[in-house]
Amino acid sequence: MPDPITQLEFARRGDITPEMEYVARKENVAAELIRDETAAGRMVIPANTVHLAGRLEPMGIGIAAKCKVNANIGNSAVTSCIEGEIEKLHLAVHYGADTVMDLSTGKNIDEIRKAIIAASPVPIGTVPIYQMLEELGGEIEEMKPQNFLDMVEHQAKQGVDYMTVHCGVKIEHLTYAMNRVTGIVSRGGSLIAKWMMAHRKQNPLYESFDDLCDIMRQYDVTWSLGDGLRPGSIADASDTAQFAELDVLGELTMRGRERGTQVMVEGPGHVPMDQIQMNIERQIEVCDGAPFYVLGPLVTDIAPGYDHITSGIGAAIAGWSGAAMLCYVTPKEHLGLPEPEDVKQGMVAYKIAAHAADIARHRPGARDRDDALSKARFEFDWNEQFRLALDPETARAYHDQTLPQDTFKSAQFCSMCGPKYCSMKITQDIQNMANAGELPDGEQLVQIEAN
Repeated sequence: MPDPITQLEFARRGDITPEMEYVARKENVAAELIRDETAAGRMVIPANTVHLAGRLEPMGIGIAAKCKVNANIGNSAVTSCIEGEIEKLHLAVHYGADTVMDLSTGKNIDEIRKAIIAASPVPIGTVPIYQMLEELGGEIEEMKPQNFLDMVEHQAKQGVDYMTVHCGVKIEHLTYAMNRVTGIVSRGGSLIAKWMMAHRKQNPLYESFDDLCDIMRQYDVTWSLGDGLRPGSIADASDTAQFAELDVLGELTMRGRERGTQVMVEGPGHVPMDQIQMNIERQIEVCDGAPFYVLGPLVTDIAPGYDHITSGIGAAIAGWSGAAMLCYVTPKEHLGLPEPEDVKQGMVAYKIAAHAADIARHRPGARDRDDALSKARFEFDWNEQFRLALDPETARAYHDQTLPQDTFKSAQFCSMCGPKYCSMKITQDIQNMANAGELPDGEQLVQIEAN
């Protein structure tokens, strides 16, 4: 047996690494639990050894941990720059992103990623095929398997903590996808499909899976097995194409673990509410409990410009049902590259969804903040309410804009009810009356009713 390199291998040997201890403190659980969940493959700790030597603060993704949120950033061929992406990174982390994916598809990808990794305290993920395609001049048909292997190694050396690779799309699946309303909506999945059709050969990433594992193991890069055939519309949810790929991802999960690599699995997409729990449970069964990382899912297709809401609904249900990480969706989904304000809106929506899931899953301490804020609300402690809010600046601005500046800090009401109709103020008056003995006791009530 070779010496352990990855968190999975250390955990299997019975070791508790410093990274596992750090995760345990953040999750408020025993380090032994983190080790055991990692050893079983139900938890991953995305921590490239290169990034660990920099600013990375380890975190765990798995059913035994709090539900995590990923934010996507990255430039495109149309817009964005290094400074813009770093601003998005800082905004995402400020509003609670647990990981960030750099999905750059334009120019200067290496420079942007180097800056992002150097600045990021959270794990960074990528989709390596994007940068490889840029280097091939946009011609996916020109790809050779070695091109992809080289790109994965290049990004691993940069410090990328986890990578989305679309290994599960096989040539025999393409017939299923051609009958869909929206076809193949994954960029990586569509590129691999086009390569397979052009060459009439099997997915080269599937064929090269063991070699990819060997590269990723050297740096402890975590797999994020991509869902290249995820549904891109409600009409295509839970179809033959999606589940045919999922079966392959289950196979690859086991193969990846056997070769010492950490594995999580990506999921749909667009799914109506009544199918979300089934999707989560099926993935957990097929992929032997590997952490499930879902995009949304969007529960309706009719709200462009508001898909952080349509997907936030699905994300809360998915988290409650057992998804380990939620990939945020911004208001710009389907419409354009997110700007900083879109990143903020997407992050706040998804932190709400993840937190709601943690409360429903009874995660240790999940409700503490809610209880503290409710107490501050009843006591009209506005500053404490703002401090505990997910977005203090917005909460404070909404409150302050309709009350005189000289009264807002001490006012025992807000502008919705005013001083006479505030139910909490009235309740406090009732409590004061009760404390002064003015409320009738049980015997007095009996007498009142008798009269």
